[in-house]
Amino acid sequence: MASNNPSSSRQKMINLMYLVFIAMLAINLPEEVLDGLDMVNQGLQQTISSNESQNKLIVDDLKNINAQNPVKAGQWFTKADHFIKESDKLFNYVQDLKIQIVKDTDGPDGDVDNIKKREDINAVPEIMLYSKDPQGEKLKNAIEAYRALAVSLVSSKDQQDIVVQRLSTEIPKKGKLNNRNWQETLFDQMPTSAAVTLLTQIQSDIRVAQGDVLSDLFNSIGGKDYKVNSLEAQVVPKSEYIMAGGVYEGKVVLTAVDTTKKPTFSIPGIRENGDFAIGVGAAGINKIFSGNLILSTPDGDKTYPFKSEYHVVPKMTTIQVADANVLYQGEPNKMTISVPGLSNDQLRATASNGSIFKTGDTWVATPTKAGTNMKISVYNTKTNTLISEQDFRVRLLPDPTPYFEFPDANANMKRFKSGGRIAKTTVLNVSEIRAAIDDGLLDRQFTVLRFSVVIYDGMGNRIPELSDSGKFTDKQKALVRQLGRGKTFLISDVKVRGKDGVERDISTLEVRLN
Repeated sequence: MASNNPSSSRQKMINLMYLVFIAMLAINLPEEVLDGLDMVNQGLQQTISSNESQNKLIVDDLKNINAQNPVKAGQWFTKADHFIKESDKLFNYVQDLKIQIVKDTDGPDGDVDNIKKREDINAVPEIMLYSKDPQGEKLKNAIEAYRALAVSLVSSKDQQDIVVQRLSTEIPKKGKLNNRNWQETLFDQMPTSAAVTLLTQIQSDIRVAQGDVLSDLFNSIGGKDYKVNSLEAQVVPKSEYIMAGGVYEGKVVLTAVDTTKKPTFSIPGIRENGDFAIGVGAAGINKIFSGNLILSTPDGDKTYPFKSEYHVVPKMTTIQVADANVLYQGEPNKMTISVPGLSNDQLRATASNGSIFKTGDTWVATPTKAGTNMKISVYNTKTNTLISEQDFRVRLLPDPTPYFEFPDANANMKRFKSGGRIAKTTVLNVSEIRAAIDDGLLDRQFTVLRFSVVIYDGMGNRIPELSDSGKFTDKQKALVRQLGRGKTFLISDVKVRGKDGVERDISTLEVRLN
């Protein structure tokens, strides 16, 4: 068989195709999406800073009450102090994961606040899912242990439900049926920038949950008796990380409330218990949800303003073609489609200039016409909303190479291509000529429609013999049989047809006999 020459035109073309493939992978996520993630991450950092400031005020009050009345406040202060340490422990563990991911992405000098390779999709699944010590399951277990501790410290069933919702590690039922666990749903195929943002969201939830528990412990020792005038209305969102077109959900609550009275709200659509759900519209950061909570008291109605900021990120979809970042006319091109937070069963895809369907975890796109882009649109089946669209170039497959197969001394099938030597008896035992693309990126078989065996007699005259299929004819083998050792014959005029129905003439196969 012919050896690969690194300086040959064919090898240079293969190297170029690899570079193009890598470059196309690098642009799967638009810069505006990555910039949006960075802005969301910055907004979450600001939220964390604000929550930490509020938590410090509660801790200072707890310390003051414990100093004034240790008999009454001692047991609650001890629980609060233990919970603060557990909160910091989990928060710092998540921060260490962010640092580890960024250093794996950008190298030892990687900076969480200045990620260079934001679109990289290798570091996150490697660290969180596939390393010798995968951190995804450890993180899930740590969150669940922290959640159980938090729930054990709050007294109200409503407050317990809020803590459970905020620190939930549940995945959609369809995701479970698709054998995807929590960590796979969050971190499989996740770009570094998106993973850092998700981990920052978890840190934000930790600080908010910490504040919820500390407030409840403060109230358990009569904290509200000391500062009744500090009543505030607060927005408790389920999440501040929302995809465009999604729903911003949460609850507006009063930190110290008289359960015998039902508040009213200045915004239509908020129920008596404070539950709300509003459409968020287009992507953007620092969107405002605000209004007034009105509570009736013996001294008249009191108004408590509330305000919350939330961030809507662009819809993110990763579509990767299995063979290369182009599609081929008439060919079943395999690809994967993934959306962070959604299982494969929750996705639906349509395509222009051809068709696309799902088989297991893989999608197969078959374009109709080369030269016309195929647009693939991905939808959320749960909400029937468009998530994103992506264009792919459509080309004809490159020409295949003719070859024939023969068994070696160990009965392993080998492919004979131009430029090598082979025994005449081996050739005479071959039944057919084949054609395929097998350059390392693609592996496609073509149907051979006809070919000629050409020899040259002692006078240099060209003697061809045609086969109207891919099979050797008896006359063709007779020509080969009369050739002596060291002689050469050609397999030429090879016409093939691909799955796209296009017929084409391909290169000649030169065979030299031992």
